[in-house]
Amino acid sequence: MNSYWSRRLAHLVPYVPGEQPEEGSFIKLNTNENPYPPSPRVLEAIAAAADGALRRYPKPECGDLRDAIAEFYGLGPEQVFVGNGSDEVLALAFLAFFAPEDRIAFPKISYSFYPVYADLFAVPYDAVALREDFSLDAGVFAGDYKGIVFANPNAPTGMAMPLDQVEQILREHTAALVVVDEAYVDFGGESAVGLVERYPNLLVVQTFSKSRSLAGLRIGFAMGQQPLIEALSTVKNSFNSYTLDRLAQAGAAAAMRDRAYFEDTCRRIVATRERSAQALKELGFFVLPSKTNFLFAAHPEQDAGALFAALRERKILVRYFNTPGIDRFLRITVGTDAEMDALLSALGDSLKAI
Repeated sequence: MNSYWSRRLAHLVPYVPGEQPEEGSFIKLNTNENPYPPSPRVLEAIAAAADGALRRYPKPECGDLRDAIAEFYGLGPEQVFVGNGSDEVLALAFLAFFAPEDRIAFPKISYSFYPVYADLFAVPYDAVALREDFSLDAGVFAGDYKGIVFANPNAPTGMAMPLDQVEQILREHTAALVVVDEAYVDFGGESAVGLVERYPNLLVVQTFSKSRSLAGLRIGFAMGQQPLIEALSTVKNSFNSYTLDRLAQAGAAAAMRDRAYFEDTCRRIVATRERSAQALKELGFFVLPSKTNFLFAAHPEQDAGALFAALRERKILVRYFNTPGIDRFLRITVGTDAEMDALLSALGDSLKAI
């Protein structure tokens, strides 16, 4: 550790993102990006916004984008917060709502940014266990917590908790802020957005990166009752008032308003996911039930690390987490039908060769 570093960095283990190779050099099924391009309306909106006004700062309140999100979900714009990717929104939520004297909880097997944020902001936490089948038990959060954070559907498992169990957590933990990370909800999960009006302790976080094909623009948002949104805005405006640039705001608003394109893309991915899951099972894999745009699969007779390496040699990237509890699994993003056929063929060859 460099002598100029803050002491808080001494034991901080940062999040490790998936590999980003040169464009076109690999079939890229490792970072859960959408295999289809964004709506043509998005590209039109960005092109129209790329004019001389770029010399001006963007609108810090992101009014048109918040209006578009609010209209889509039946909320008021005062119930919507937007930020530079859902990762930033989650980080601002940790900073806005949790402190070193608090204790929070999240699943041990889940999005690995949660413990990073907790360590960064010195928030003590309990990492609670999933069931043996990798599902999340609503009753597992038995402590006296200031916050409960979980992804629904979960990552990297892909499994979803039914909405009535999400509501059970909200009812049983009224003193805790419940943050539901719905990055993958559009691929078959049940959103908790409809519970916002009834539960002042609910914050729903979503992203444009997955179902709306805008990972490159970095746009995330949160939905909750107005006091929660005001707290997020206070933290944002104490850190960086201009989190979203003009092009991101224009593109995201266009994406949110093109409902038909969004629904068609999600439908295509779900269809490919189900076909690919069945094909993996026919190759001998155990595949968890997914409500996301990825599959979590393990082969009972083959080492996941060896399969990961064999696929990489064949120019196919998937994600392997060398982590206790999930080190038997590969996480496979759902690509196009052609990409998934190439993956399945390579897996078949690798299983014969290993």
